[in-house]
Amino acid sequence: MSEINAEIASSVVVLLTEQPVEGPDAERVLALHEGEELVYRVLVPADTRRNVLTEVVDRLSLAHWREAVEALREGSRRDGTTARAEAGEVLETTVAALRALGRDADGVITDDDPVPALEAAVQQHGAREVVVVTRPHAVEETFHRDWASRAREVLGVPVLHTYAGTGQVG
Repeated sequence: MSEINAEIASSVVVLLTEQPVEGPDAERVLALHEGEELVYRVLVPADTRRNVLTEVVDRLSLAHWREAVEALREGSRRDGTTARAEAGEVLETTVAALRALGRDADGVITDDDPVPALEAAVQQHGAREVVVVTRPHAVEETFHRDWASRAREVLGVPVLHTYAGTGQVG
C-alpha cells in the first residue's frame, strides 16, 4: 500500500449505532481520537425484524417497563418503511452531530443484521477501527451475539463497544 493510501486508510473509523449519537455521546466518541483528523463512516441498521423475547428481557433488565410493554405490542415484525425512516433519522442526526463537532462524516442505512455491512465498510474504507454505540442488550451480550462481539469475530481491526447515554464500555 502506498504511503498516501496507508494514511487515508488509517484515518477512517466506522461507527455502528442503533440510536442517535449526539451531544455527550458524540463528544465521547470523538474524544477517543482527540487531536486526530479522522473520517467517520456511520452505519445504522433498519430494524425490521427482531426477537421480541430478547427485546422484552433487555428492557426489563434495565427496569424500562413501558418499553418492554411496547415491545410486546409491536411484535417481531416492523413495517420496513417505518424502520428505514427511523434509521434515516438516526443516521441524519448522528452525521449532523459529528459534523457540528468539526469532523468529516457520512453514512448509510444497512439491513437488519449490520455485521456484513460493517465488514464490507471496514474493507472498502480500510478502516482502522470500529466503534459500536448501543443501549445495553443483556441477552445478546451474555451470549456474545451482540454486534460488537460478532464484529470482533470477523474483523481484523479493534472494536470498541460503548453504551449510549453513559460513559460505559461494553
